[in-house]
Amino acid sequence: MPTFEEARKIILDNVKPLGTERVELLEATGRVLAEDITAPWDMPLWDNTAMDGYAVRSEDCGSPTVLKLAGFLPAGGSMTEALQPGTVVKILTGAPIPPGADAVVQVEETEESDGMVSIRIPVRKKDHIRFKGEDVKTGEIILPAGTVIRPSEISMMASFGKVFVPVYPKVRVAVLSTGDELVEPGEALAPGKIINSNSFALAASVRAAGGIPIMLGIARDNPDSLREKLTEGLKADVLITSAGVSAGDRDYVRDILDELGLQQLFWKVDIKPGRPTAFGLHGAMPVFSLPGNPVSSLLTFEEFVRPALLKMMGHQRVLRPLVTATLKEGIRKKPGRVNFLRVAVENDNGRFLAWSPGKQDTGYLKTLLLADGIAVIQAERGDLAAGEQVEVHLLDDNTALMEA
Repeated sequence: MPTFEEARKIILDNVKPLGTERVELLEATGRVLAEDITAPWDMPLWDNTAMDGYAVRSEDCGSPTVLKLAGFLPAGGSMTEALQPGTVVKILTGAPIPPGADAVVQVEETEESDGMVSIRIPVRKKDHIRFKGEDVKTGEIILPAGTVIRPSEISMMASFGKVFVPVYPKVRVAVLSTGDELVEPGEALAPGKIINSNSFALAASVRAAGGIPIMLGIARDNPDSLREKLTEGLKADVLITSAGVSAGDRDYVRDILDELGLQQLFWKVDIKPGRPTAFGLHGAMPVFSLPGNPVSSLLTFEEFVRPALLKMMGHQRVLRPLVTATLKEGIRKKPGRVNFLRVAVENDNGRFLAWSPGKQDTGYLKTLLLADGIAVIQAERGDLAAGEQVEVHLLDDNTALMEA
């Protein structure tokens, strides 16, 4: 039975990015770039004005100066004749600088009347000009492979005319719940039955990570039902099952997966909660078997499955932000296993404080709702006192908490 760190290493060592695909520019949002993107031309493509005003020859501009208006140049226009001494051209933001001009005077510092322009301030060469290639040079790598594509990356690629973008595919993840006691939401809840929340929780977790969930429904606690559903699930990129991997009389999942050719790499982890967590490979396809308890299922997804999915989709940072937090209250713990503790977290002027927002028994889902992070308490540690420090994985990449 591996430790927490050993189990996660086994998983990440045995998954790799999927192949690549080309998608339309907007569809690349949130995906990971699979190839370097280089600039096909300079940006800006020509010298242009940074603001509305007048293009001038700086040597003509004493203070104050009155010069003759010789033309008008809007954005999108062009001018081939050189600016003559003693003249100016009215110019709008983004328009190319006319030949012979070497500065722009902003309109607020001028007054135009009867074809003449008064300039009230001294003018320096290069004032208010954006020069060719000042931002990006031809051939420069503007976005390296591995970049997560945000709106700013979309803007840059659109500026260079990109229509299709090479990215890693979204991972397709089959999700299967098992158990005779389960019914789907909306069905009658007879005595002894419980609603299948795990499929929805795990599917939502897959989607939140950027994957595509494929919900297989419920497999009953018999070999035929499990064989049918698991066979269907093995057609995806990843398979996740919940429940059925303990040592109970009807825990058949492990046996059926073995029958279907799974190479089992581990089937328990030395953690609490989530000990009955299994991982294996069907060929190169990762298969995760998670506990049936909803809290344990979500915690083990967070710590084991999510990093694997992100790696398969090309992400280079696959783990949540990690902070060191000081406990506001004591915690009872027996040495022996790594414990996952659901904690609320506060940023107190750059010092993180953590505390339990509710009961830590896995029957209490509300505690997870109120948590900002997961404190990973190492196996050798026993009871912890208020004031001791713990390592916390922040949930949801909580930027606001990091910057508070």
